[in-house]
Amino acid sequence: MRTLGMGLVGPGFVAAHHIDAVRRLGDVEVVAIAGSTEQSAARKAQEYKVDRSYGDFKALIADPDVHVIHNTTPNHLHFPVTMAALAAGKHVISDKPLALNSEEGRQLRDAAIAANVGHVVTFNYRGNPLVQQARSMVVNGETDGVAFVHGHYLQDWMTDPNVYSWRSDPSKGGTSSALGDIGSHWCDLAEHVSGLKIDSVLADLSTVVPVRFYSGASAQAFSQEHAGNRTAINVQSEDLASVLLRFNNGAKGAFSVGQILPGHKNDLQLELSGRKCSLMWRQEVQNELWIGRHDQPNSMMAKDPSLVSPDARRYVHLPGGHQESWADAFRNVIRDAYDWIRDGATAETKPAPLPTFDDGYRVSCVIEAMLRSHAAGGVWEKVRYIPAHGGVID
Repeated sequence: MRTLGMGLVGPGFVAAHHIDAVRRLGDVEVVAIAGSTEQSAARKAQEYKVDRSYGDFKALIADPDVHVIHNTTPNHLHFPVTMAALAAGKHVISDKPLALNSEEGRQLRDAAIAANVGHVVTFNYRGNPLVQQARSMVVNGETDGVAFVHGHYLQDWMTDPNVYSWRSDPSKGGTSSALGDIGSHWCDLAEHVSGLKIDSVLADLSTVVPVRFYSGASAQAFSQEHAGNRTAINVQSEDLASVLLRFNNGAKGAFSVGQILPGHKNDLQLELSGRKCSLMWRQEVQNELWIGRHDQPNSMMAKDPSLVSPDARRYVHLPGGHQESWADAFRNVIRDAYDWIRDGATAETKPAPLPTFDDGYRVSCVIEAMLRSHAAGGVWEKVRYIPAHGGVID
């Protein structure tokens, strides 16, 4: 089996986790890193122990030893970097969101399909074994369908007005902030686990911190960098939102998202209820799956390879009682991506849990429906999604 070469564009916060996940596979070589300048790329390459560095992403894409591009740039660079990689016939693994808006996302999806290459979006919570356990229980009828889906994704890293990053700049982060950044994860997880599609939404958005203070430093998520003179910046994008949902089978749903909620670090929770039982998973206690029943005691299922379903077992790497983590789930998604690439990156060979550009495009359509709903005064809005074969589902 030949070793695949990986090149990464955008060595920021999440880049280290991409590199770690790839190196844990054992059969992929981290060939090169591209940054905004030759100097910054060289520093990061030295930090990550990568031999080659480029100050231009086009040079990295042209490197013949690079077969797979990992796009971990800020949101506004997702489209040009990914489109250039696809034009060169390279496989692409992109951070979410796929692009700044759904139209760019649709173009990337269609270009990836036309190029016959692997195309993956890192909705990494799919890689958790108990997420796959919940999905398997729904698929196998253990819940007796799905009638209600609810939950939240809450953080506090933007509570301080002195925290400002490119995510709050619409030209770099996109029109949406909290919904696009972390609400997208929740929506993808809800659709993936339930097997349903969000059909329409009713959203109420807020900007709790309307003025932020920028020092000029490139603050990253979860950093505490507050040095320097500060400029007041009016923020338009939401940092708190509540949304009602209707699914394509008639099921109802609701979720909240926020990044200014003290004490909530990375609090993602998803619960779904069928006629037989409810299932609830929380990211911060990700080795447990709560199972609720009306006619017998509730139970807590621990992550254990001897207990999970066959579909979920390949995502478990340690015996019961040995905790697995965010990084392990991320690695599972990256492993599925490279398995798919090695198997020809066809529709028939794609692992079912693996999120593709179509999933990334679809979630952007869902988020945009929420933005339209709020802008119209809080009314129900249909999700406008165009399948790859053409035609609008509305």
